Amino acid sequence: MADVKDIIAARVAKELKDGDVVNLGIGLPTMVVNFLPPGIDIIIQSENGIMGMGPAPAAGSGDVDIVNAGGQPVTITNGAMFFDSATSFGIIRGGHVDATILGALEVDEKGNLANWIVPGKMVPGMGGAMDLVVGAKKVIVAMTHTQKGAPKILKKCTLPYTALGVVNMIVTEMGVLEVKPEGLVLTELHPDFTKEQVQEATEAKVIVSPNLKPMQ
Repeated sequence: MADVKDIIAARVAKELKDGDVVNLGIGLPTMVVNFLPPGIDIIIQSENGIMGMGPAPAAGSGDVDIVNAGGQPVTITNGAMFFDSATSFGIIRGGHVDATILGALEVDEKGNLANWIVPGKMVPGMGGAMDLVVGAKKVIVAMTHTQKGAPKILKKCTLPYTALGVVNMIVTEMGVLEVKPEGLVLTELHPDFTKEQVQEATEAKVIVSPNLKPMQ
């Protein structure tokens, strides 16, 4: 099996369309830019004030003044622009972001999201996640299916919420789950796993789509 993070990032990239404005969360979601389909133009927005963010630079060649929201060095594309946080969040809250891709600690069958804090752990704050998941037109969670064997896709989140009912799609190394009114629908299955294994790794009930297909 290929690297788990590569599998997830490559599948998420297939959801993006030419002309989309996309926000990538820190960590695994930043890898999506490495798998964008050829021939399409995706505009990557960073909440700290970049429109037109590119992939990570080669080791040692980054500009210390050009970083993403997580403080990691990034490149910029031709025509990129920089602006202040007020403008950045005006774009986000104004509904101008087509998709946001972010990780999660927990997601539940109602599309509720918990991704910012484990009680008792030191964190800098929620950041822009709560704005992004409410302001973006589509919310895709890109994460590993379990954490040390424990399910991360639950009947109900146990950690403090980031936002309620916002997640549209969950992409893991095991497959693709879409959040529907009837629950979590497995629409794609990675060939290395079975439907039964997906259910065993998921606390919430998994509804298998009648049109289930191999994960792309």
